[in-house]
Amino acid sequence: MNEGKAVVLVVEDSALIRMGAVDLVVSAGYEALEAHDADEAIRILELRPDIDLVFTDVQMPGTMDGIKLSRYIRDRWPSVKLILASGTAILEESSLPEGSRFFSKPYTDHAIADAMARMLSNENSFPAT
Repeated sequence: MNEGKAVVLVVEDSALIRMGAVDLVVSAGYEALEAHDADEAIRILELRPDIDLVFTDVQMPGTMDGIKLSRYIRDRWPSVKLILASGTAILEESSLPEGSRFFSKPYTDHAIADAMARMLSNENSFPAT
């Protein structure tokens, strides 16, 4: 954590949705970083070893989507928590890297903030969404 604040990287190709997600992260009391695709997210993760959680969209342009990104992060940075969201795909959390959470869009800010708080406090059980 950075100066007592968890650091959350928001990965979303839609600028408007990304701005909303960054506002949500900041309102929840965390430091927010942002990336427009998986490649930029990986560059940021390589430069910032203090990232605690990645909140990513599933469908994104570029070399990998959010699912591939989450698997890559889990392999390379296993301590980073992962939240994935999609407006079109419905994913079973069992198909994602261990410990990941999935939310369908539109999600509520409260649900995401609550999941972040639980994940960042290292709680392992989550209520159904």
